Amino acid sequence: MSSGHVSIDTHDACVDFPIFDAKSRSVKKAFLGRAGGSIGRNSSNVVVVEALRDITISLKEGDRVGLVGHNGAGKSTLLRLLSGIYEPTRGRASIQGRVAPVFDLGVGMDPEISGFENIIIRGLFLGMTRKQMLAKMDEIAEFTELGDYLAMPMRTYSTGMRVRVALAVVTSIEPEILLLDEGIGAVDAEFMKKARVRLQDLVARAGILVFASHSDEFLVQLCSSAMWIDHGTVRQSGSIRDVLTAYNGPDSAERVDRMIAAHA
Repeated sequence: MSSGHVSIDTHDACVDFPIFDAKSRSVKKAFLGRAGGSIGRNSSNVVVVEALRDITISLKEGDRVGLVGHNGAGKSTLLRLLSGIYEPTRGRASIQGRVAPVFDLGVGMDPEISGFENIIIRGLFLGMTRKQMLAKMDEIAEFTELGDYLAMPMRTYSTGMRVRVALAVVTSIEPEILLLDEGIGAVDAEFMKKARVRLQDLVARAGILVFASHSDEFLVQLCSSAMWIDHGTVRQSGSIRDVLTAYNGPDSAERVDRMIAAHA
């Protein structure tokens, strides 16, 4: 388990993205469609998209939180805020503990060097030492099922192969705060099934988990509570059962209960 005090605290945190050329309405529309926030103007009259608004969260060791919401609702932006990649434009965010973000899979990957070397670099990026990564290398390599490909430059890999490397590394480390976005996709179902088992072990070792997913079953499997993110705000938070039922509609209660019973 993690050492020391692990926590995530945000208070009225907002993340704004400025749109510098807002004269053209179509650009604005196109951007908004992607960011899913709402438009406002900041104090210097620059048009901004409010990607996250008034996010107040308090998480401590042992918390397992699922994030639900439509694409573009702000889940990925929230994960980036919680990982420290984005600073809040207003409000505050304080993260204590070693963070392992599993969503920017390209981060810490160099296309010109081999899979083996990338495994070490990715591990360093996640707070491990070179020695620790070398000790885990055989096990990581075996898990990827990439064989001789690992000696080849990363640019020769398909997206699915790169995802395998990233998942193999992240599931081999000891994170204090694990931030996971299932939208990493691009992996065949068989491999994802194998990765899920490792992810469950990883979650058991992590201090805090925040997990964004469109799979109710996967959320039920890994999380005890949930937050529904809608247009950059927290629409509802509570038990995984209450939030999934509210998000999917009252007709889903029975199905959600069945899934929870199956994983109890």
